[in-house]
Amino acid sequence: MFSVKPMKPTFKSYLPPLQTDLKKIPQPPIKKLEARLLPGEIVVNEVSFVRKCIGADSSHGDLWGKLICTNFKVSFITHDALPMQRFQVANRLLGEHDVPLACVEQVVTVNDAKGKQKVLCSNQKLKFNPTELILYCKDFRIIRFRFDEAGPQSAKKVCLAIAHYSQPADPQLLFGFEYVGKQYYGSLGERVNGVDPGGGLQMPLFDRPSEWDREIKRTGAAEWRVCSINEGYIVSSSLPEYFVVPVSLADQDLKQYLCFFTAHRIPLWCWNHPNGSALVRMASISDPLQQRKLDQRICSAITKSHPQRSDVLKSDLDKNLPNIQDIQAAFVKVRQICVIEPFEESEEKWLSSMESSRWLEYVRAFLKHSAEVVYLLEGKHVSVILQEEEDRDLSCVVSSLVQLMLDPHFRSLTGFQSLVQKEWVMAGHRFLDRCNHLKKNDKEESPLFQLFLDCVWQIINQYPAAFEFTETYLTVLSDSMWIPVFSTFLFNCPQQRTENSMDFAKSKCIPVGEKALRFPPVWDWSQQFTPKDQALFNNPMYVGKGATCVQNGAVKSFRRTKKNYSSTLRGMPSSLRNILMDGHDSFTLTRRNSLVSRLKPDFSQIREVVESPTERFFRDWVSRPADLQGMLIPQLLPSHLALWRLYFLRWVPEASIPKGGPVTAYHKLSQLADEVEKLQSQLRQYKGATPASTPTSTPSAPPSDHSRMYFKAGSTHEPSSTPEYLSSSFPFSPVGNMCRRSILGTPLSKFLNGAKIWLSTETLANEAL
Repeated sequence: MFSVKPMKPTFKSYLPPLQTDLKKIPQPPIKKLEARLLPGEIVVNEVSFVRKCIGADSSHGDLWGKLICTNFKVSFITHDALPMQRFQVANRLLGEHDVPLACVEQVVTVNDAKGKQKVLCSNQKLKFNPTELILYCKDFRIIRFRFDEAGPQSAKKVCLAIAHYSQPADPQLLFGFEYVGKQYYGSLGERVNGVDPGGGLQMPLFDRPSEWDREIKRTGAAEWRVCSINEGYIVSSSLPEYFVVPVSLADQDLKQYLCFFTAHRIPLWCWNHPNGSALVRMASISDPLQQRKLDQRICSAITKSHPQRSDVLKSDLDKNLPNIQDIQAAFVKVRQICVIEPFEESEEKWLSSMESSRWLEYVRAFLKHSAEVVYLLEGKHVSVILQEEEDRDLSCVVSSLVQLMLDPHFRSLTGFQSLVQKEWVMAGHRFLDRCNHLKKNDKEESPLFQLFLDCVWQIINQYPAAFEFTETYLTVLSDSMWIPVFSTFLFNCPQQRTENSMDFAKSKCIPVGEKALRFPPVWDWSQQFTPKDQALFNNPMYVGKGATCVQNGAVKSFRRTKKNYSSTLRGMPSSLRNILMDGHDSFTLTRRNSLVSRLKPDFSQIREVVESPTERFFRDWVSRPADLQGMLIPQLLPSHLALWRLYFLRWVPEASIPKGGPVTAYHKLSQLADEVEKLQSQLRQYKGATPASTPTSTPSAPPSDHSRMYFKAGSTHEPSSTPEYLSSSFPFSPVGNMCRRSILGTPLSKFLNGAKIWLSTETLANEAL
């Protein structure tokens, strides 16, 4: 037999032998998609592989990420960048794609395969796996998420969690309680890091007698005093602990009278005119038998507080102004027009649709009524009582507008915030009910505060140089209502805040003693925005009491002269008749026709029209140049009132004007104002008159940036030309926050039309797509 020798291997490897002892090449770590949590915030549910819809009719540019529900917000976390270059002011409490649960109006789930859609309520079951989630927000945003690649059960759990936590059953379930307990208090009840929420504010909160005393002295109300009979809220649960009453009314008298007023809300002093006239608000008298007697005693006390012992007139707001249900209905219609209906389809009938909503009509009604009260205080030198059933809704709007028109102090940023604190928060406006934070009763919901801010914007729009703050500030202030960590918008009254915070502290074993947890007020804007972003609140055109100017090479300041708020009484007769008085010592106002609008000449009428003293007062004022540090009366013709575009249309992509809108003028004026500030600073240094408050720069240190303006002059980062990211929606961005689906997805215009709220649960329960 032949022996076969084994063949030698002919394959030769040119690769180096594998060495197992070599160190592994480090791979870049994959950043996890995790939500940034605030103190007291916990994750409730989450789902991955979620698509946030950006485009209107296609998935191009959509974002992929994780949808998270916490006990505070709905958070979408993604590594993707938005497809368009844009700018949006950053909130320190919220992420770029976050929505506070308190801002969620409705939660709608959709299943494409089964052709079903459902409005989810708290503790409600969902019988199908959702393929789409639509969030309708109170700030007019509509946000859509798709679950095409997500786990069906995880998607269902997240939807149910959002519906449940966005509708808390008790005030103490609002996130603000957990946040305050963790952020400001330790386990032993001590202040965390010595932080006192609201302790560093440079404005009054009117929760102590000294702050009321300062307001009395500021307005010269010598015949009024601070009353403390409600200390501990033993007299009325809706009144503040301290308020102002006439000196001639003793505490014992007030205690006898209070039982006859609705909710024991006795008359409250609001403000004093330099001529001695007082603005007072009060609830209605519940006992008809005591009506005349109490009216005489209250009016007598107010008359004694006037230097000339002038008369007192009473305005019944319930009779002369729309009620809260009418205001809510108008607001829903405006939301339908601006957000729900297809923008292109409604463009042709835009003006008629807005008119039919009656929103601007109601704005005009409140401005007109406030102007009438201004006439009585300024022109007639009489005191005015604003009477409302509970003195907690309409009177807040009117009293605030009257003071805004008459007192330039309230047109500064600090003054305006103190006005809201005094006439809304401490006076017991039902923010918890009117904002419907608990979603218990839709009939109690009403946008009174948004209406007030709209009225303020109308005045700013006509007199832009008279206000220190901007419409961006008003919009951000409105948005802060839906961030449930501030005491300002979280409760119906101060007593409710005290009671609930003490109960919460006991349940969480936070030993605060007899004191309540102190919630931070919204006025500390550093909680939400950086100093640079807060500069967006500053109006470059503002001509305030301390505004500086350069005259003949010298830096001077504008000062208000020592005279009344206006000189409009010049040339008026001493006795005025026909003051729109009725038989019950209260003036009545027509809701349709403005007194100012009646000044418009009607050439179709040949006969001479007799001019009333009120009309003569307004005509005399309109004929003079407006004193920005004096009385301001808004013009009320339909052509003078406009839709507040930044608030109502900022999330609508079709309504956004690239490099257009009022922000372009704001950009140029800010740069000009910044340049003026720099020149003034250089002039002071040249003259060696640098104020102590102005920081000086040393040669070794760079000059400090203390400009009030957001847009700087002569900066390489801020060119003089209009930046590309500016639009009429600035500083907000509609990208990713507003999606209408016309073919695919939910036919919004089909099942939302005519609904009292955004969606109707009954009609959507089994409706097919």
